[in-house]
Amino acid sequence: MSGSEETIVAPATPAGRGAIGILRLSGPRAFAIAEALSGRRPRHRRAELVTFRAGDGRAIDRGLQLGFRGPRSFTGEDVVELHAHGAPVVLAMLEERMVELGARRARPGEFSERAFHHGKLDLAQAEALADLIAAGSRRAAQAALRSLSGVFSRRCEALAERLLMLRVEAEALIDFPEEELGPTVGAALARAPRARPRRARAPAWRGPHRPAAARRAARGPARAPERGQVQPAQRPARGGAGDRHPHPGHHPRPPPRGPRARRPVPDPGRHRRDCASSAGAVEAEGIRRAREEAARADLALLVLDAERGDAAEPLAAELPPGLPALRVYTKVDLVPGFRPPAGALAVSALSGEGLAALRAALAEHAGGVEADGGFSARARHLEALGRVRAHLEAAAARLEERACELMAEELRLAQRALGEVTGAVGSEELLAAIFASFCIGK
Repeated sequence: MSGSEETIVAPATPAGRGAIGILRLSGPRAFAIAEALSGRRPRHRRAELVTFRAGDGRAIDRGLQLGFRGPRSFTGEDVVELHAHGAPVVLAMLEERMVELGARRARPGEFSERAFHHGKLDLAQAEALADLIAAGSRRAAQAALRSLSGVFSRRCEALAERLLMLRVEAEALIDFPEEELGPTVGAALARAPRARPRRARAPAWRGPHRPAAARRAARGPARAPERGQVQPAQRPARGGAGDRHPHPGHHPRPPPRGPRARRPVPDPGRHRRDCASSAGAVEAEGIRRAREEAARADLALLVLDAERGDAAEPLAAELPPGLPALRVYTKVDLVPGFRPPAGALAVSALSGEGLAALRAALAEHAGGVEADGGFSARARHLEALGRVRAHLEAAAARLEERACELMAEELRLAQRALGEVTGAVGSEELLAAIFASFCIGK
């Protein structure tokens, strides 16, 4: 047997003594081996107290047995976890018994490798999992967690879809050279070498790049702004939510998810108080999502109304413990001479006052590095994105020369380089080298 036809076993907890030690089985015979070891068939997503026995019937230990039927498991296969006491000798006896019953000791990273091959993780997410385990700081852990949740992968996938559309039009130009350049090739490709690869590496709070013409078209006809009103082109969070709502805590869009997750998020505390009279399932779900977004954040902006003189303490009390906060007073154009308290900022979306200071504060919190602050990325990823950019620049040059065949080839190479990031394209040697760096049990 080879590959996923085998059932593998490995400790999922680090070496050494501990109160609990976990052994993990994955493969087609995982449930059968666990049943032979404990005398009871594992139940899907149910933990049961069982006795683990040797081949002669002697008890090895008592602990919990927990089953996960594939594909609803980490690896996508049948998985069983055995939670025993953490003595190394006990775990070794249990592992030896499972090997006797037909399991094979797993290689480093083999569980994550099987999850990749079964479509549970892409390659960038699998590497982010290893980065999360090895994280040495809170910021590194949060960056790895964002990549594990798919932020980096979704950006690469969006860019891959764009590249595919470019390739379709480029191939059409080869077959019909007398046709005019289509809007995709003629406009998008001309911008791609300058904007698209950087977009894949931009931090989440910076937002995507949009050319000036697209921003003007999105805003619609020009109009004179009212005093104190937020204008789309003046908001510090580019690509953010709509205009200010007259009721505090309400916004025209729900909390975002993914790479643009820095738009204004409804304050859960104020929103809960304002909606107490009409609380229901929809309001409760909005509050829950707002709390989830706050728990994932690196920094909270306490947005206060300078005209009303809002206090920051009620909002700060609603934040997750340990989350740093920056107080930002808005509408200062309505309060001449307003001076924020120490440590706070004052801004006006109408006049632009204080926006530069706000952006500087955000950049300082991100460590002064705007390129890669949103998620973890390895040197392999950056090298691949560099090749994507080089091929796009070459494609743009071929476009000017009307060398459609060469342009199509450069686009194909760019898409291939991008596929190496998530594992859509790659060699067996590359995959083996990546997963070999994982710890045993992952």
